[in-house]
Amino acid sequence: MSHYPYPMLQRPSMIWTKETDKTRDLKVHEWIETIGDTEVDWSPYDVTILGVPLSKSSISTSAASENPDAMRQAWKSFGTYNLDEDIDLAALKVVDLGDVKQHVTAIASSHRNIEEAMAAIRSHHPHTLPITMGGDHSITARLVKGWKEAHPKETIGILQIDSHFDLRDLKIFGPANGTPIRNIIESGTVKGEHIHTIGLHGFFNAKELKYVANRNGIRYMTMKQARKEGVERVIAYALEQLNQQVDTIYLTVDMDVLDIVHGPGTPAAAPGGMYTEELFDAVQLAGEHPKVKAMDIVCLDPRKDVAQITVKNAVHTMLSFLTGYCKRGEKGDYRNN
Repeated sequence: MSHYPYPMLQRPSMIWTKETDKTRDLKVHEWIETIGDTEVDWSPYDVTILGVPLSKSSISTSAASENPDAMRQAWKSFGTYNLDEDIDLAALKVVDLGDVKQHVTAIASSHRNIEEAMAAIRSHHPHTLPITMGGDHSITARLVKGWKEAHPKETIGILQIDSHFDLRDLKIFGPANGTPIRNIIESGTVKGEHIHTIGLHGFFNAKELKYVANRNGIRYMTMKQARKEGVERVIAYALEQLNQQVDTIYLTVDMDVLDIVHGPGTPAAAPGGMYTEELFDAVQLAGEHPKVKAMDIVCLDPRKDVAQITVKNAVHTMLSFLTGYCKRGEKGDYRNN
């Protein structure tokens, strides 16, 4: 390949050096690898991390474009060993691919690059699990479309953890951060009945959007209902339903699902949301499911954050998801014996 590592990507702006010979119990920034200009042997890698620094398509003012590097910066605060589960994530081989190239002004061009990047990921290393650090929520529609382009015969389901339906009218708002779910439905990429949205709450969704959800057969549950029933139980039920209907489950986590106390650094931070421990348990459970084959974390604005609360919660969310992935049993010796 003549461009790094394929044309629509650019190497991470932040590259950490590994200052240890250890292979276990590392710091996350020492564990996640980067690649150079030479031909890459993708076969050892289990997980690829992709940054999408786009927030020009956000309805509300947002610096979510700065989140990929903010998360990379916060990696140094975390180790690979998860004491709660007695699992060392260092058993996984993870590589940071860098960022999708973004046009300075043309959102449509940036969106095309995102879609092409996901298709390329599935072409060059289809055995890896892609995790995307957004960026606003508009990127999800393009990532899912890229997956569909690479796997046209697959039926895709969406597990959306979010405080919003994201079903606003495309004719009014265009492919923005408030429309990705409507985008993938109206484009025929995903059927409405194959979408489960969990975490909706408060005074932040118009009643019209509930009608749109009902009309399209979307399964959804408010945060209040989910907490009464138990968030893990609700997630497990959604995964069970999708497992019977689809070939691939795509997990999208909008960080504004968190209560404003736990996620002050989101453009739509609000009271009444999910607690961090509920989110961590939810994504770990999703990570354990063999049909969950991709994940994104979106809508985090580091400029609005307080003491890195939201950024660190996003990193913890990613690592919790990978803890679940380890528990699938695909990577053998992940226990810290």
